[in-house]
Amino acid sequence: MKRVVVTGLGVISPLGNSVDEFWENIVNGKSGAATITKMDVSKFKTQFGCEVKNFNPDEYIEKKELKKYDLHTQYAIAASDQAIKDANLDFATMPLEDRYDVGVIWATGNGGMGTFENQLLEFHASDGVPRFNPFFIPKMIVDIAAGVISIRHKLHGPNYCTVSACASSNTALISAFDTIRMGKAKIMVAGGSEAAIIYSSLGGFGAAQALSKRNDAPEKASRPFDKDRDGFVIGEGAAALILEDYDYAIARGAKIHAEIVGGGMAADAYHLTGTPPDGMGAALGMRKALAEAGITPDKIDYVNAHATSTGLGDMSELNGMKAVFGDHQVAISATKSMTGHLLGAAGALEGIISVLAAENDIVPGTINTENLDEHVPEGMNIILGASVKMPVNYVLNNTFGFGGHTATSIFKKYTE
Repeated sequence: MKRVVVTGLGVISPLGNSVDEFWENIVNGKSGAATITKMDVSKFKTQFGCEVKNFNPDEYIEKKELKKYDLHTQYAIAASDQAIKDANLDFATMPLEDRYDVGVIWATGNGGMGTFENQLLEFHASDGVPRFNPFFIPKMIVDIAAGVISIRHKLHGPNYCTVSACASSNTALISAFDTIRMGKAKIMVAGGSEAAIIYSSLGGFGAAQALSKRNDAPEKASRPFDKDRDGFVIGEGAAALILEDYDYAIARGAKIHAEIVGGGMAADAYHLTGTPPDGMGAALGMRKALAEAGITPDKIDYVNAHATSTGLGDMSELNGMKAVFGDHQVAISATKSMTGHLLGAAGALEGIISVLAAENDIVPGTINTENLDEHVPEGMNIILGASVKMPVNYVLNNTFGFGGHTATSIFKKYTE
């Protein structure tokens, strides 16, 4: 099997629209949560989220093209353009036969749900005559961002969308990793985007009792592992990683951020939205990733936990970790305490955090967690408060989705 490295990163997020800004805010423990500004939420029980701020699509997309793209696709274009630039790839000058070996696997949990919602609201507000936008379907469908990225850069390799709820973009990273390892591509653009801060998401997740209602202090609402947590904070944005065949990257003199060495996917086969208390599915995915990486649990220095700040989910994941790591004092943190939960884009965003943690030997802290839940297993090394400077050679990145989907990726520090 071929080795696979990460050569490019790009991000549009509640904590910044460049990798440098995003990482600085993560390291400094800044919250991206605030009262929602893009729509009237005064009648909703939850009135805040982690919105993308100061995003200007004109920096990436011609005005005449904007009408073709849902916001989640606009985010995808921006993040992937950043990652391609960071990887120092110029597809415009790359020979056609080389672009046959460059693909895109792009994830989303909801796709153009905002487009769908707006179109139906317009229809029901009208006289009943169906005046639908001709771009309605291509703006809405979940695979369109993957297609748009490939069209934009004339990339002819494997191209599709992964959808596994909140595990979607980690699944995309693992699928891209596997594609290169098996020799079916030399370069893959992988990641995910989400633009689900809309009425139906806010209402639906709220009705499911999944969202925090801490409207008086949104910046403190996401508090993973805290006994007073009351739900997750919805977020939006995009994250892109360029994965590349190691030999190809070395031959072209690419800058290498990290190596991806393992990916494990499983199902807990338990419940529509819940996770088993013992964390069986989480443990299974982690063990598969470790086996593929060819390392024992004690080699992992840092786990970026899925940890959404929900009562059952947080404890299920920690119990799964305890089953895998035993007494190994692996550092654990939950960066959703800062970013909120980007749903289908979460795994890729936290993949970038994992890469940067290994590249910079920094473990980001977990903010807002003041009183650990009494059910946290003994001996867990959860990093609370400030980031910690420490050697980080291997990072494990967990994501879990409604339907029982689990996906775990493992990144390794790159040394020449």
